[in-house]
Amino acid sequence: MAVTVEITRRAVLRPPPASARGGGRKSPLTPFDRASTDGYIPAVFAWNAPAPDNAALVDGLLAAVARYPHLAGRFGVDDRGRKCFHLNDAGVLVVEAQADADLADALAHDVAAHINELYPKADKERADEPLFQAQLTRYRCGGLVIGTACQHLVADGQSMSFFYTAWATAVRTASATLPSPFTDRETIAMPRSPPAPKFDHRNIEFRGEHSASHSYAVLPMDRIKNLACHFPEEFVAGLQARVGGRCSTFQCLLAHAWKKVTAARDLAPEEFTQIRVAVNCRGRADPSVPKEYFGNMVLWAFPRMRAREVLSSSYAAVVGAIRDAVARVDAEYIQSFVDFGEAAERAGEELASTAAGLGTAFCPDLEVDSWLGFRFHDLDFGQGPPCAFLPPELPIEGLIIMVPSCAAKGGVDLFMALDAEHVDAFKQICYSMN
Repeated sequence: MAVTVEITRRAVLRPPPASARGGGRKSPLTPFDRASTDGYIPAVFAWNAPAPDNAALVDGLLAAVARYPHLAGRFGVDDRGRKCFHLNDAGVLVVEAQADADLADALAHDVAAHINELYPKADKERADEPLFQAQLTRYRCGGLVIGTACQHLVADGQSMSFFYTAWATAVRTASATLPSPFTDRETIAMPRSPPAPKFDHRNIEFRGEHSASHSYAVLPMDRIKNLACHFPEEFVAGLQARVGGRCSTFQCLLAHAWKKVTAARDLAPEEFTQIRVAVNCRGRADPSVPKEYFGNMVLWAFPRMRAREVLSSSYAAVVGAIRDAVARVDAEYIQSFVDFGEAAERAGEELASTAAGLGTAFCPDLEVDSWLGFRFHDLDFGQGPPCAFLPPELPIEGLIIMVPSCAAKGGVDLFMALDAEHVDAFKQICYSMN
């Protein structure tokens, strides 16, 4: 089913001057920002008709953006020549479009065929590129798809979840209710004096000479295949019963995915495999950082086992390896990372993130991002939460994203990119707990 998407309006819009909070200030990039992906991350959501009109959506967006000045700003250079955020309230890009199909028909067929037409194509190399961009696509039936692209150096997934909720609240209440984020980046990453890093952050979070990121191959893009698995609440409960004791949805599903991908890849028994697990550091830092903090506050854990151990060990043992690795990202580790960032800054050292580039093949490893804390049910612009989350193409082999299912309460949708050679084997075993 071919769906044509036609852009009808494209404009950079500024937040209302009376409520804008940027004021032209310069805001530094924290070490957490510098360790993040330097690129735009798309997110696409769908709502059935009826949906608010575009004027209400844009008014709410600008009211919300006024309280999130980093989204309305641009990259700049501070008085020491360092890359920074220029909080100049320059605005966000808003694109309006129409699709020549009913939303239900588009969702029922291969929406992947036109998913890339549903969000703005940001270019980080383009001068004065807006850091946040949104596309409002109206379907023939009145259904709505909102696709966004946000520069990851600005904010992590939790931050964007809070922003999307603020946008929805602004529309639903005609801007009568607007949450206020915590945006003071300088207070969330305070180094010791003198800085005293204790871990090898140059080669863990950044691309140092001995970083593992140097060893990954690159695949032709046509060999990287995207697939989706829906795990209903009953399946998740079965996994948790296998683990026994207290186990989160994320931990048990990640253990399951690790087992099944390792089997599908047919790794050598003694080969090591590890997962790069994103860890939210807000509640782990000392002192803790408010959950409303808007920015990046993520580091990574690396559970590691031999392939035969992943396959032969119980679910409880694999969950234990994941849990132990995540626990090592504690207050001491976070402070060490902040200290390393300060020491590198003083030395004028250029740090390159270990974030993977297009076509990277993580095999025999994996990387996982959890959006299970994403507050989908709060993305209510006045007519209810989204009916679907539409994943853009994942361009990195071995990347997994978990999101709460929009269709079934308690269920989880797992989106993954694998080498085409391993897809069929994975599909055959992905719902087996044996």
